[in-house]
Amino acid sequence: MPQKVDQAGARRALIVLLVVVFVNIAGFGVVIPLLPFYGKAFGASPLQISLMFSAFAVGQLVAEAFWGRLSDRLGRRPVLLATIFGTAVSYAALAFAPNILAACALRLAGGLMSGNISTIQGYLADVTPAEKRPGRMGILGAAFSMGFVTGPGIGGLLARPQDGAEGFRLPLLAAATLASAAALGVLIFVRETRAPHHALTPPTPRLASLAEAFAHPVIGRVLIMAFIVVSGFAGIEATYGLWTQARFGWGPRQIGFAFMATGVTGAVFQGLITGALARRFGGARVLVAGLALVGCGMVVQLVSPAWPVAMAGFFTVSFGQSLTFPNIAALISQAAPPNRQGEMLGLNMSGNCLARIGGPLYAGAVFAKVSIGAPFATAALLVIPALIMAANVARRIKSAV
Repeated sequence: MPQKVDQAGARRALIVLLVVVFVNIAGFGVVIPLLPFYGKAFGASPLQISLMFSAFAVGQLVAEAFWGRLSDRLGRRPVLLATIFGTAVSYAALAFAPNILAACALRLAGGLMSGNISTIQGYLADVTPAEKRPGRMGILGAAFSMGFVTGPGIGGLLARPQDGAEGFRLPLLAAATLASAAALGVLIFVRETRAPHHALTPPTPRLASLAEAFAHPVIGRVLIMAFIVVSGFAGIEATYGLWTQARFGWGPRQIGFAFMATGVTGAVFQGLITGALARRFGGARVLVAGLALVGCGMVVQLVSPAWPVAMAGFFTVSFGQSLTFPNIAALISQAAPPNRQGEMLGLNMSGNCLARIGGPLYAGAVFAKVSIGAPFATAALLVIPALIMAANVARRIKSAV
C-alpha cells in the first residue's frame, strides 16, 4: 500500500524521479535514431530493421504489466533498480553484436529490462494527488522529452557510419553509461513509496485483470485508443530514418538533431502547457485536441515538398503527443483503484508494446512494397478511430461530473 509522503518529501521524490528519468531516457534516445543505420551496417533489409524495433517491443510487452504489478506488491525502488541496470547491460552487449540476428535478440532482452514505464508512472501517482496528476504526468513527459533532446544529439555526434557496425559502438556504450548512472541515482536517492505486502490477497489473474480493465467505461476505451495511436507512431518511428534518407538524403547526424529539436518542443509543452490546459478544460478534452494535432502533423509530413515543411509536421506531431500521452496516463491512474495503479498503467504500457510490435512490421512492409510515404498515410488514418473513442471518453466524464 502507498506510504504517506509529506509535501516536501513529494517534491524531493518528484525531482529525483525526473532526474533519473532524464538520464535513463537520454540513453534510450542515443539508440533509437541510430538503429536504422546500425541495421544497414549489417546489410539488413527494411523488414529486418523493423524487426529490431519489434523485438524490443515484444520484450516490453512481456515485462511491462509484470513489472508494474510487481512494483505494486514489492515496491517501486527494487523494480526500478533491476530494470534500469538490466537496460545498461543490454546496451553494452548490443555494442558488440556480431550480426543482425544477435542484435534483434539483444533488443528483445533490452525490452524485457526496459518495461518499467508503468513503475515510474506508479511512483509518480503514489506521491501526487489525483487532481494534479495530468500536470505531473506532463512534467514527467517533459523529462522524457529532454532525454530525447540530449540522447539523439549524443548519438549523432558519436556515430561513425562509415566504419560499419563498429562505428556505432561508442554511442551504444554511451547509452549503457547513462543507464548505469540512472541506476546509481535510484540506488542513492530514490526512496520507497510503497510498503511491501507479500502476504496480502494474491493479485488478480492476468486475463481477469485484462477483462476488468476493458469492462471499465474509461480505462477500457483509453487502452484501445492508446493502442491504435501508438501502433501508427511506432511505424513512423521505425521507418523515419529510411524515409528522410530517401526524401532528403539525411544521415544519422541530421536525424539526431531533428529528434533533438522536436524533443525540446515536447519538453516545453509538457512541462509548461499540458497540465494548465488539463486543469482548465479537463484531461479528456485536451486528449482529443492532442490526437487531432497528431493526425494533422502526419498528413503534413506525408505531403511535404521539402524538409522544412516535414519538420513543421514533425513539430505538430510532437505538440500533439505532448497533450495526448500525459493525459492517457493521468486518466488511467485517476480511474484505477490506488492499490492497482501500477497494474492498470502496466496494462496500458503492455498494449503500447503490442502496438510497437505490429507497427514497425506493417510500416516496414508498406514502406518497401507500397511507397515510402505509406507509413505516414496509415498512421494518419489510425488517428480517426482514436479520436472517436477519445471524444466518447470526454462525453462520459462530462456526464459523470
